[in-house]
Amino acid sequence: MFTTRPELAGTHGMVASTHWLASAAGMAVLEDDGNAFDAAVAAGFVLQVVEPHLNGPGGEVPALFATADDPRPRALAGQGPAPAGASIAHYRDELGLELVPGTGLLATTVPGAWDGWLLLLRDHGTKTLREVLQHAIGYARNGFPIVERISTTIDTVRDMFREHWPTSAELWLTDGAAPAPGSVLRNPTLADTWERLLAEAEAAGGDREAQIDAARRAWSQGFVAEAVEKFARIPHRDNSGRDHAGVITAQDMAEFEATYETPLTVDLPGDWTLAKFGIWSQGPALAQQLRLLEGFSDRINYVDGAADADTVHLAVEAAKLAFADREAWYGDSADPAVLADLVSRDYAAERRQLIGDRASLELRPGAPGGRQAALPAHVAEGRGAHGQKDPSGVGIGEPTVSPTGESRGDTVHIDVVDRWGNMVSATPSGGWLQSSPTIPELGFCLGSRAQMFWLDEGLPNSLAPGKRPRITLSPSLALRGGVPTLAFGTPGGDQQDQWQLCFWLAHVHGGLNLQEAIDAPAWHTGAFPGSFFPRSWEPGRVVAESRLGAETLAELERRGHDVLDAGPWALGRLSAVSRDPETGLLRAAANPRGAQGYAVGR
Repeated sequence: MFTTRPELAGTHGMVASTHWLASAAGMAVLEDDGNAFDAAVAAGFVLQVVEPHLNGPGGEVPALFATADDPRPRALAGQGPAPAGASIAHYRDELGLELVPGTGLLATTVPGAWDGWLLLLRDHGTKTLREVLQHAIGYARNGFPIVERISTTIDTVRDMFREHWPTSAELWLTDGAAPAPGSVLRNPTLADTWERLLAEAEAAGGDREAQIDAARRAWSQGFVAEAVEKFARIPHRDNSGRDHAGVITAQDMAEFEATYETPLTVDLPGDWTLAKFGIWSQGPALAQQLRLLEGFSDRINYVDGAADADTVHLAVEAAKLAFADREAWYGDSADPAVLADLVSRDYAAERRQLIGDRASLELRPGAPGGRQAALPAHVAEGRGAHGQKDPSGVGIGEPTVSPTGESRGDTVHIDVVDRWGNMVSATPSGGWLQSSPTIPELGFCLGSRAQMFWLDEGLPNSLAPGKRPRITLSPSLALRGGVPTLAFGTPGGDQQDQWQLCFWLAHVHGGLNLQEAIDAPAWHTGAFPGSFFPRSWEPGRVVAESRLGAETLAELERRGHDVLDAGPWALGRLSAVSRDPETGLLRAAANPRGAQGYAVGR
């Protein structure tokens, strides 16, 4: 089996993320006697600086974790809801929109990343806010070398910045052009924002927790919220082709606090238990796929580190069924009772009968518990189906961005485990530099996660004030024998729980180690409605890495799949850490694709 790097192993701590500077910052915190939570927060803030096209302070953070003294997985929900003014009546009836725009101020949900990270730090970390934030402040003020993807993203949207978003042009363009790859990029305004938040935190006294809570208030009830409301009132161009003001207010921000949740847990063969976010998110899709594949365990096969054609076919068909259910049943307004039916073995056995030896070209949501599925008009009427096949990369891999700023799956990921057994898997996202115009007083922009809502009444994922969008962000935590063992995840929007399936099959069923499983050839299907504007899909489409082999790709075509060869190294940005429940040995691995992700540890 070919691998690009060794699987790391050690006993002190491991950090794996989508950028080497974030992994290094997290490891520095572990070396300074911090724990996994301290390290994850430090790495998360660094990612807001060094991958600004993939996440930012105005975004969100969902995380799954387990502590050394309590093996039960918990979920940190750092996802803000739709503002009070975000109603279907306003967007559809007053503004004449059929879909929430993918960019601009109307797509904004309440920023959740700051409060989410700080809640995790307060309750489970040991370091002060200054100790974990200092690394990100240093990179924002003193600069960091930009990777090619940042330069490419800025270049793609530069005309929109110059014509419609002048505050973004001022921050991200150099003499009207995108900065060159490898050049040093700085964001001193963001550094000043963080320093001001720290000053208000430290004015609360010397108590660590009191400082963190003061910083949370300074964000949600102070100068940050005031600046957000003031800027959001200014109409700006979005990808509807018109200028719109946002609806978010300082009151929306004051009313939001991140929360903890009990995640979905599903028992799997081999004494594994998978933890995912609940039905308001995309998370259950991985559990549903694995449930469906339980009935095909004798047909999951890896040869020389690559899945065979039958394995890929079965995984793709399972994904189609799971994501069809996502479209019909998932959302923050869903009936909570439906989730147990969706992940039950009886329901999987019923749905498994739909998987044959030929590719399905239909969107087939099920009827869990005898319920009748309802689909958005955009989906039911086929709008967005058979979307344009775009060889430029949109819908192929990740990240992708259009000239008007549409982003599909642009995200980061972090996994951390420490010597005590604390374990974190986080998938921060949103607030991309291309998602909405930069707020000049703050040095960052707002997110665009509201584009995931539907503007149809009565659906599980209908836009409504105070509801969370059905996010694609989907970190994973797995236990073995009831002990937290594995944390993993990837950016990639709708592909996240498909690429994680590739990893799980390679690692758990194929017997590959963490690095081998990440390196193994990946695939995904685009045969269901996308979560991002303009919500298109391509029935029958399978995107696959060429390293699966010409014979495998040809066999998939023979079975009726519309196969797009993405190239040898194109799909997924996975990272993973693990802890052996018996020996305590720690392991880590990270994605080589894009030459950015790194695992560190000792």
